Amino acid sequence: MRASAVSLLSIFFLISISCSKKDTEEIKPTVGDVTQSVYASGVVKAVGQYTVYSTVNGVLQKIKVAVGQSVKEGQLLFELEQEKADLNTENARLAYQLSQESNHYIQDKISEMEMKVQAAKDKLALDESIYNRNKRIKQYQIISEVDFERVELGYKSSKINYETAKKQLAQLKAQLQNDQSRNNINLKISQKSESDFSVKSAFSGQLFDIPVKEGTLITTQTPLAIIGESNSFLLELEVDENDMVLVNLGQKVLVTMDSYKGQVFEAVVDKIYPIMQERSRTFKIEAHFMKPPQKLYPNLTAEANIVIKTKKKVITIPKSYLIQGQYVLVNKDEKRKVKIGLSDYQKAEILEGLQAEETIYKPQ
Repeated sequence: MRASAVSLLSIFFLISISCSKKDTEEIKPTVGDVTQSVYASGVVKAVGQYTVYSTVNGVLQKIKVAVGQSVKEGQLLFELEQEKADLNTENARLAYQLSQESNHYIQDKISEMEMKVQAAKDKLALDESIYNRNKRIKQYQIISEVDFERVELGYKSSKINYETAKKQLAQLKAQLQNDQSRNNINLKISQKSESDFSVKSAFSGQLFDIPVKEGTLITTQTPLAIIGESNSFLLELEVDENDMVLVNLGQKVLVTMDSYKGQVFEAVVDKIYPIMQERSRTFKIEAHFMKPPQKLYPNLTAEANIVIKTKKKVITIPKSYLIQGQYVLVNKDEKRKVKIGLSDYQKAEILEGLQAEETIYKPQ
């Protein structure tokens, strides 16, 4: 019984001390610096980082590179199964060769038509000459009206035949050119499609990841690899639309990362994407480290505060001592209205309503 009483007294004593401490949580404002900042979150990315995709669907037949190695622009990365593409290319090549062989036949027809055109032209010249001569002597009534009409009709027929022959010749030449062009284009398209089954690097850099395996069915939406510059990194951050109007190029950024707990790194905003991402209602910005950490990897998470403005030697209080963002407690239970200036996530600047030597109390 005595031990129980002592324990109860001890607990009561501790509670009393705790309540006493809680009741007497009082501070005086401090004079110091306060910084207004905008919160942003994002990831570390390699400079020039991009994801490799295939432009065609197919089965991944061969991976020609390994994670961590350096690659050059135009280097072969992956090979997709392309048997069908090879067959299409061969068909196009055969069609092109066949059109080349048939050119001799068409050229003979063109030569024949050119002869017909020349014959029609010569006949037109002769009939035109006869027509003009008879037209001149008609006034002397040397030729009858019927004979003149026959001559005139012959001239007009020759003119029509000549124009028809020229059109037929032009059509033959156009047909030849179109057939050649069409078969040549089909061959080039097939050859291009065949090359699409070989995926190459668009830039030089380091290969950070290959999230696929050989034998996998690949679509144009399947990420094949991630490539970027080695040992050169930037921050890709997202800023809420409500804060974006405060962000400008050249502003300092204070960065923290889970990989480097307790450390703060400085960066500078050097790129702002001028369009809001509709899904997240955020804007994307990029910043570069002033002095980067010793080791960095793509997709490391980061949190940042973009410094908007800093004031030095101002009266500040912890934000936890504010009531409704505009009142403080003085004389333990008296609410007093104050005017707030800059604030960060810990403290707020007091512009009016409180002196540095006054005591304030933490609200319960």
